Amino acid sequence: MIEELSFGPVPITCHSFNKDCSQLALSLNSNTVDIYKKSGQKWEKLQSLEEHSERVTSIDWAANTDRIVTASADRNAHVWTRDSTGQFRPTLVLLRIDRAATVVKWSPLENKFAVGSGAKLVSVCHFEPEHNWWVCKQIKKPFKSTVTCLAWHPNNCLLAVGATDFKARIVSAYLKEADEKPAATCWGGNMKFSNVMAEYTNGGSGWIRDVAFNGDGSLMAWVSHDSSVSVANGSTQTLAVLRFAMLPMLTCCWLSDTALVAAGHDCYPVVFRYEAGSASLSIAGQLNMSADQSGGSTKMTAKTMFGNMDRMATEDSVEKLTTVHQNSIK
Repeated sequence: MIEELSFGPVPITCHSFNKDCSQLALSLNSNTVDIYKKSGQKWEKLQSLEEHSERVTSIDWAANTDRIVTASADRNAHVWTRDSTGQFRPTLVLLRIDRAATVVKWSPLENKFAVGSGAKLVSVCHFEPEHNWWVCKQIKKPFKSTVTCLAWHPNNCLLAVGATDFKARIVSAYLKEADEKPAATCWGGNMKFSNVMAEYTNGGSGWIRDVAFNGDGSLMAWVSHDSSVSVANGSTQTLAVLRFAMLPMLTCCWLSDTALVAAGHDCYPVVFRYEAGSASLSIAGQLNMSADQSGGSTKMTAKTMFGNMDRMATEDSVEKLTTVHQNSIK
């Protein structure tokens, strides 16, 4: 069953649910983050977080610590923690970057987070209780363009990074101040901070839109703007690449060690099958439920049609897509 959540006509730039999906943080293409709570069949706004001065570009809600981290085009991040009344209060994190922050992700243990940016670097931040502030260390060397996406390895120390230089990399984000010394993985054993463990290109010409590790961290998948999906296998040191006729994907995640789901500009998710033995990828199916099947309707009333004409300043008829989503999935 599909539940449709609508928060008005303004695009949702970024969003994140809490652990049990009973609350939602989202930004409607602005410098504000709104917190909603599910109340019966409706979503009720609880609070607006308004510390950023420019558009919020990324949100991540830590499942266990219940902290929210936000990143913005104002080149800063904020960590939001609940006070005794249940309201979120901000702590400013100075990222020391001169371009917009593009993506932020909590680590699996939620004791640090990483921020990608247009400054061609990744900031890895951890909390120093003795000074009561967040400290950032920067990974600069391998990146030659804007960092667009991040994904943490399950060991809390490795970080997958995608960028507009067409490459997906795995780098070490091990901090001796915050982490226990990690064991070697299939990606290597040199965990010195900022060390490049692996670097991949699929031979195409598309910037990386999203990256994802599987459950045990032995597989890294990414989707590129050249309409391709790729999987690097750290155990077998193989690379599988599949190019398809659909529009580019914007996001991806693993369902299992053999199944990957991705979605993007075609407005519906696609499941890909990965075969480790032959290092190959194939399309397993499309999750393309129509609007009619989901309980909606493709027909428009006269009131809706004229309302769209007025809002969009056009006399052309506006037809609804047959898919559940009416725009790109991110």
